[in-house]
Amino acid sequence: MTPFCSFLSAAAAGDDDIFPRLVVPVSVIVVLATHLATPMAGNGMKLELSRVINGRSRLGVLKGIGRTGQHSLEVPGCLLYTHLGTVPHLTQDTLHTVSNLPSVTQVTLSNIAEHHEVLEHFKDGFRKFAGLHDTVLYCSLHDPAAPCPTGYTTNKTVSVWGSPGRIELTVAKFMALQKTVQPDWYQSMADGETWQNNTSRKRVQKSVNRTLAHLDECLLVHQNSQELEGVEVFGVVEGGDILEERVRSARETAKRPVAGFCLDGLQTGSMDQDLRNQLTAAVTKELPEDKPRLLQGVGHPDEVLACVEAGVDLFEGFFPFQVTERGCALCFNFDISPDPERAGRAPRAVLELNKEDDAARDTEPNGELDLDQTQTMYFEINLKDKRHQDDFRPLVEGCGCYCCMNHQRAYLHHLLVTNELLAGVLLMIHNTAHYLSFFGAVREALAKDRLDLLKRRVLGKRGGMDTSAKEPRD
Repeated sequence: MTPFCSFLSAAAAGDDDIFPRLVVPVSVIVVLATHLATPMAGNGMKLELSRVINGRSRLGVLKGIGRTGQHSLEVPGCLLYTHLGTVPHLTQDTLHTVSNLPSVTQVTLSNIAEHHEVLEHFKDGFRKFAGLHDTVLYCSLHDPAAPCPTGYTTNKTVSVWGSPGRIELTVAKFMALQKTVQPDWYQSMADGETWQNNTSRKRVQKSVNRTLAHLDECLLVHQNSQELEGVEVFGVVEGGDILEERVRSARETAKRPVAGFCLDGLQTGSMDQDLRNQLTAAVTKELPEDKPRLLQGVGHPDEVLACVEAGVDLFEGFFPFQVTERGCALCFNFDISPDPERAGRAPRAVLELNKEDDAARDTEPNGELDLDQTQTMYFEINLKDKRHQDDFRPLVEGCGCYCCMNHQRAYLHHLLVTNELLAGVLLMIHNTAHYLSFFGAVREALAKDRLDLLKRRVLGKRGGMDTSAKEPRD
């Protein structure tokens, strides 16, 4: 008997030790047992690890992705963030001036749901509809760059927020959307509204139970859908800040025939980094080694490094967009060369520019999610600042992106203060290129045992990550 069939038998028998506090309809159990005893159609995705450092940090390649299985993605890595299939500010031609683009493009149901009828009439899926070629399409529930209101989930529905407002999704409607989008893999429907501080234990348990129930129903529909043949499903791990519920969610999700895992409710602004590290490490310990772990809503370079050390493989690539929207350019140093002339501190002007705001740039304390995305970070320079009006240097010395090779800070400052659309284009080119190069440096550091050096480079004069201790709730 397969592990999943054993799990189903325990669920049907009401074994609370194996399957606590979750009621699954008998009809769902019977059909799942029939269809899920054999591997899912899209069972080609596999994570091949070349190194595991300190039992957690993982270096490898995610192979066999896409319906034909010809694509791969190096990990740790990030996805290509899009809004309705387009990287904000960039056309496809402009985007491809950036080197080493990820092979996986992220689209979100919060953007797509309102266009369901159009896609149904189109019939050929969102990839062709948006003119996306030679890329793996991943469909998530929410837009990581646009936090949505809470309080709109029920036992049967979740809500996404698009331009018309709130759109309520049942499992049936959610799966109908997946059939029209035709992604290569998608995030299962989930109740992820427990990231707030001091959410009650009862509410957190309900979130885990709902998410598991949604996953079972999604898998049931998935198995009976010809349109989703070859498509992979990622299960979602919830649990708020309660360690017991995080572990339970991870263990139960791992029993299902999913291709990978989305770690939800740990996003930037929801909790301090130390607490996130503890919860992430506890969750990844429960997950199979050969399946990828995607962390949602975390993009700051220091947080990425901490989560890589906790066992995370993949991240959403929305951070460059947020930086661009602030009129800023990423400038942090990630050179791990042993040559002190090349790999010293970040350029002096960058450090001086950011000196005044260090106290405001620490990780937000656990509590309400910080929705203010206008706060300049330590990792960036604000090109709207008047001091750049006569600064004729590139954004980052030695950067090979189109923006840095052809333009100066003074020109970017001029474009921003005159509200020229070209400002967003040039900043997005640079920020995307810089961020992707950072992930390349993370992989190189893991391969060469230089992760500690990389952390010192990225963190610069701050010297270390936030260590304010907040324990997860037992």
